[in-house]
Amino acid sequence: MKRLVVLTGAGISAESGIRTFRDSNGLWESYRIEEVASPEGWRANPSLVLNFYSTRREELRKAKPNEGHLGLARLQDFCDVEVITQNIDNLHEKAGNKKVLHLHGELNKVCSSCDQDYIISLSEDQPYIQLGDLCPKGCQLRPFVVWFGEPVPNIEQAIQLTQQANIFLIVGTSMNVYPAAGLIHYLQPNVPIVVIDPKPITLFTAHPLFTIQKPASSGILEAEEIIKKTML
Repeated sequence: MKRLVVLTGAGISAESGIRTFRDSNGLWESYRIEEVASPEGWRANPSLVLNFYSTRREELRKAKPNEGHLGLARLQDFCDVEVITQNIDNLHEKAGNKKVLHLHGELNKVCSSCDQDYIISLSEDQPYIQLGDLCPKGCQLRPFVVWFGEPVPNIEQAIQLTQQANIFLIVGTSMNVYPAAGLIHYLQPNVPIVVIDPKPITLFTAHPLFTIQKPASSGILEAEEIIKKTML
């Protein structure tokens, strides 16, 4: 079975009501990046950071996968689908995608502030962490999220997946955020790239390129046809 590798960004989840950070009415209009998404912000005001991510979890609990997520799950019947997502929500998993690699962490998990190998999942019955919630080593638990200025631990695995792709699908990302945007440089020669985004995306690449300038929920139908024809 041929392998489809998918890179997704905030645009695919925006249609499910998950606010993006950069668009109008985005989260950064209410919060400064440094306050809630940086190690410096965590050290300065951990309560603010914990409350910020608790609110994000409340939003996620109400969100449902949209047709973009569901379309990717359908493609599992046709090819081996590996999703690499920059999103910290779990909407790909809710839609039924079985192979999802989170580059920037997961909203429903927390880790130790001194040992990020200590990771626990939050339940719907206990979706919050507070100051004083500690790991076995006595360190404060923090969101399991890659903040600005921190390394992206899963990027090497994402590179390996990209190198094995027979076709590469980009959904809902501007391709301006690194290191994820650099993944296309690891594709094997002549691997087709399909892009779904309502905004124009410029890619400097020699690969065969199919552009679908639509939101994920409607663009996925067109992408499915391209992928199926290309995979034959």
